[in-house]
Amino acid sequence: MIEITRERAPKPARDVVYGIYRDGDNNLDHVQAATVADAQRASKNNPNIAFAVENTTHEGARGNGALHTEDGVILHGDARWSSRDAANMASPQELARFVERTLETAHTRGGQQSVWIELVDHGGGDGGGLEADSTHGMMSMPAMAQAIAAGTQAYNKLHPDDTRKVEGVVANQCLMSTLGFAEELSRAGVKYLAASPETMIAPGVPSGAVAQAVQQGGDPQSLAHGIVDAVMDRSYGVDGMPYRPAAAFNVLDLAPEKIAAMERAVRAVNDDIAALPRDAGGDLAAHAVDKDGAHVPGMTRFVEDHGLPWRADRPAEALYNRLADDARLPQRLRQDAAAAAQAVDGMVLADRETSHFEPGDVSYRDAAGPTVHFPVNPRQYDAWAKNGISETDNHFYKAVDGRDAAQRLGAVA
Repeated sequence: MIEITRERAPKPARDVVYGIYRDGDNNLDHVQAATVADAQRASKNNPNIAFAVENTTHEGARGNGALHTEDGVILHGDARWSSRDAANMASPQELARFVERTLETAHTRGGQQSVWIELVDHGGGDGGGLEADSTHGMMSMPAMAQAIAAGTQAYNKLHPDDTRKVEGVVANQCLMSTLGFAEELSRAGVKYLAASPETMIAPGVPSGAVAQAVQQGGDPQSLAHGIVDAVMDRSYGVDGMPYRPAAAFNVLDLAPEKIAAMERAVRAVNDDIAALPRDAGGDLAAHAVDKDGAHVPGMTRFVEDHGLPWRADRPAEALYNRLADDARLPQRLRQDAAAAAQAVDGMVLADRETSHFEPGDVSYRDAAGPTVHFPVNPRQYDAWAKNGISETDNHFYKAVDGRDAAQRLGAVA
């Protein structure tokens, strides 16, 4: 009976090292500091979670208001910090070193520690994120993923017997649930991306609650639903007014075979659009694609400034389903669009959207899953490229022939 009881007992909870890379070198410093406090509360009664933290802030241990960086580990509710001059958090080398340190923290704790990284700052979708005011820097989307890969490689070189990688990335930044970021992270060996396709309201992700959802684990869908619920069930308050951290949030499966299938399907749609003939029929079809794209609103829906660049970042599944349902389009394009919608949907392990989101009381019911950059006019193509922030200068957009489709729609200036 004793042996049977042991076999049927619940599996021991898995151990997690959850890295928080927080750049407070901007206007989010004070409010987003809550992520570190949330982590400390979560660790108090949970010995299975350790937090590795790099926190660049005007607040914290120094107490003199000067920008500085605090490195630390939080365990059993106890935070131990060392302080140094402010790091450039928009530097890929800085992020790579943090990833290596987080993996090293897991190694030091022993056992099969799962490692997750949370990136905390402003974000701009395929344009990048981790925006630092003092250095006037912003890390490009590919550079973020490549930094995670570089930090992992540096760790594996020191520990050739340990092939540990970053299991998941939590983007506590606006607009980072994109097909492009998913593809880049998958190539870096990451298994999951947890992010919002829309803007978030700081402090955004409740880091401690998400880390606990990761630690409770389970099968991939249970893990994903736990993370999404931790974010979407959280309510903050300012001046007595409650608000949620995100209008939509999801967890994506970055399995290489799923990413490859999605990439092939999206490329087929773009190639079909690019191949529309330059005649009356082809022009009518291109005009219909324009209208379909415009009918699926892009992100930053609650902001009146139409000059923001994310108007072309449309929910991919909603966009491709719209094309698939349009009887004005060639049958092959419709079939390929349906396949693309299915491929994108196959990546989504869990998601939640709100029908009424403040500010603006805007609906995001169609914002399920990641976004794709799909401009329908020149203003939307790459709106901030002149400022050095590009949504098209990345492997994914080039691999899926995004420019060719945009050119056929007249969206390339």
